[in-house]
Amino acid sequence: MPVTRRINVDLPLLIVASSLTIYGLAVVFSAGQTDVKTIAQGAYRLQAIWTCIGILGAFAVSRASVRLIEWMALPAYAFTLVLLVALLAGFGSGAGTATSTTGWLTIGGHRLGQPAELAKLTVVLMLARVLSQNRIAPKSMIELWKPLAVAGVPLVLIIAQGDLGTSIVFVGIFFAMLFWAGVEWQLLLLLASPVISLILSFDSRIWGAWFLALLALILWYKPFLGEALAIIIANVMAGVVAPLLWEHLKPYRQNRLKVFLDPSVDPRGSGYHVIQSRVAIGSGGWFGRGYLHGPQKRLAFLPEQYTDFIFAVVGEELGFIGVMVALALFLFLFLRVIRISERANDSFSSLVAFGLLASWFTHALENIGMTLGLMPITGIPLPFFSYGGSFMLACWLSVGVLARISSEGRGGMVGALKV
Repeated sequence: MPVTRRINVDLPLLIVASSLTIYGLAVVFSAGQTDVKTIAQGAYRLQAIWTCIGILGAFAVSRASVRLIEWMALPAYAFTLVLLVALLAGFGSGAGTATSTTGWLTIGGHRLGQPAELAKLTVVLMLARVLSQNRIAPKSMIELWKPLAVAGVPLVLIIAQGDLGTSIVFVGIFFAMLFWAGVEWQLLLLLASPVISLILSFDSRIWGAWFLALLALILWYKPFLGEALAIIIANVMAGVVAPLLWEHLKPYRQNRLKVFLDPSVDPRGSGYHVIQSRVAIGSGGWFGRGYLHGPQKRLAFLPEQYTDFIFAVVGEELGFIGVMVALALFLFLFLRVIRISERANDSFSSLVAFGLLASWFTHALENIGMTLGLMPITGIPLPFFSYGGSFMLACWLSVGVLARISSEGRGGMVGALKV
């Protein structure tokens, strides 16, 4: 008589992911309850459908072993690259506030989804596969060429689509996974230094101080001579070309950066979003204006209230208490994924878990930060909350992968997620 194995289901992970999803669906429904007609009305129906598809996808993924997931990393990664190239080849279009981008796969006039959302998952899987092949952590930049290529190719394709916001997530995933793989912080800082120079070059004194600190770091860490020269040249070039890049940025992107520093410079244009978001959140007080009754939302003063700025609806209608509940759920999710990563049986599984954590954390940090005016407006959605079929599908596929890793981790029985 065959022995039936007991399946180890990660209930804390499933409970917190389900709680965030239900919370998000409730807020998407509320975002559509307005006194004027908006495209947000009825969005919750599609969101619920995509949630069901995502949960089914999570169930299917959880039935595959970690070894099969590792084997599928390469073909899945290649498939998403093909989709990203197809967007640039004429099959991409914009939507919503991102009409200038080509991030939506469009065939016969029908938008099928955003390949970049699935690319985040496949990049995590592929990076984990590449990094886990090393017995020791990379000690020089030349040893990082493979992970740089894995993350860099889709990053360039997405930037070519005009989607700078999504590219931030890939950068977050890349550096977080290198850190978890054991790469020293000095090397990570040297690798990121050209981007830091680009950001700090708006003030020559600040950039000069940073450049001196960089030289001191190079003398301390002592990279190979060629790498040291490449780092110095890249930082000098970043400082020089920054003004030229600024001149070539499209006006709406320049305005987004300007209103990040002072929303009042364009209160009816780019600054309108963050001003209305602050008003909505500030008016919520401790307990909010009441579910479905937020005035900024009902009068449609709050832009993109069911997508990019959905967190402002939480603040307006449910107040500080509702905000803290949402943040507590995200914190619990992040801590649970860290535990899954720590208890994983192998480096591939551990890196995948931490990479997915980095993706969600970057999304939450940027989205919540921009609704409060603490981050530039980039159009990054909030995990499990913001309306978006491709994103919700990617989030739940990630949950399925994490559930499988957890079930095979130390202290657990090998088995699939079953409900």
